[in-house]
Amino acid sequence: MLIRLIYLSRAVDPQTHALTEAILRKAHVWNAENGITGVLCEGQGVFLQVLEGERAKVTRLYARIFADPRHQDLELIHCETIAERRYAQWSMARVSLSDVDPQTRIEWPEFDPYSAHGQRIMARIDALVEKGRVVDVPPAHGVPS
Repeated sequence: MLIRLIYLSRAVDPQTHALTEAILRKAHVWNAENGITGVLCEGQGVFLQVLEGERAKVTRLYARIFADPRHQDLELIHCETIAERRYAQWSMARVSLSDVDPQTRIEWPEFDPYSAHGQRIMARIDALVEKGRVVDVPPAHGVPS
């Protein structure tokens, strides 16, 4: 059974390029080995991530993230059973969260990801991806749809 999970967290330390790169390097390897796909949105100390894959594997990954000392205020925003993946081509793409990072120049006033509904957050992520805001797109090797 495939699921899509969305969570939100805040970085414990300053959200530097090095921190994000370290997270992404681990994610690319682990996700490819475990058939997980998704998108990591980050900016201004916030991580917003969509994970897709087999329920047991996504649940295990979420438990690892929950225990990761680099995250705080972690909240499960949305979880649903899916028939197909939305981000099947990426083991973990990265986009900049325009809602909290004004440098991307997309305006979404009054968006608070901690209070927004999961479907609204998914629409925001899709808009970022659609507008070409994907920063890093490593290939997903051997990930089944």
